[in-house]
Amino acid sequence: MIVDVLKKDGTKSGETVTLDPSVFEIVPNDHAIYMAVRSYMANQRQGTHETKERGDVHGGGKKPFSQKKTGRARQGTSRSPLQIGGGTIFGPHPHDYNVKLPIKVKRLARKSALSYKAKDGQIVVVEDFTFDEPKTKSMTALLKALKIDAKKILVLVPKIDTNVLKSGRNIARVSILEAAKASTYEILNGGILLLQKSSVDVIQKTFAN
Repeated sequence: MIVDVLKKDGTKSGETVTLDPSVFEIVPNDHAIYMAVRSYMANQRQGTHETKERGDVHGGGKKPFSQKKTGRARQGTSRSPLQIGGGTIFGPHPHDYNVKLPIKVKRLARKSALSYKAKDGQIVVVEDFTFDEPKTKSMTALLKALKIDAKKILVLVPKIDTNVLKSGRNIARVSILEAAKASTYEILNGGILLLQKSSVDVIQKTFAN
């Protein structure tokens, strides 16, 4: 697939890039995508939730009320889950939610996501750019010139540029990531993929067979 490289003002630069078919034109593997997204979402969980069982609750050293003549069900401790302030039955405890995937599966999932984006025409390639200073207005003007300012955008750069990152981070619909580190979830959830020209080579070297 051949894609035109655009200038910062939105016009064609006269250059083109060829998207490697082994990365951008494979038959997408939906199950690999599912596993990669599931792994990404699971790995975002901190797993710090905690509840107190009856052995962790303070008090309960004596019988809360008489065994008989109260008309109530007998209770041996105020720590019982049946009592107000008692322990929790089968409550959650801290544990690791991480789901690990084989490297080949993760690579296949990301290539599948990129292939979906290419097939749907959601890839825009622009010449490498930076800004003299961090300024949201500069990023907004760039996106407007490229006519994608009203859409959700994932900007993939070959290497994080502080000025570019700070110029885009205050725009709610824009995310900026290093091309080699973008996950399957981030690619699929990113809307339009805005690739700097150099990031195309980074992606193809990272994920090519």
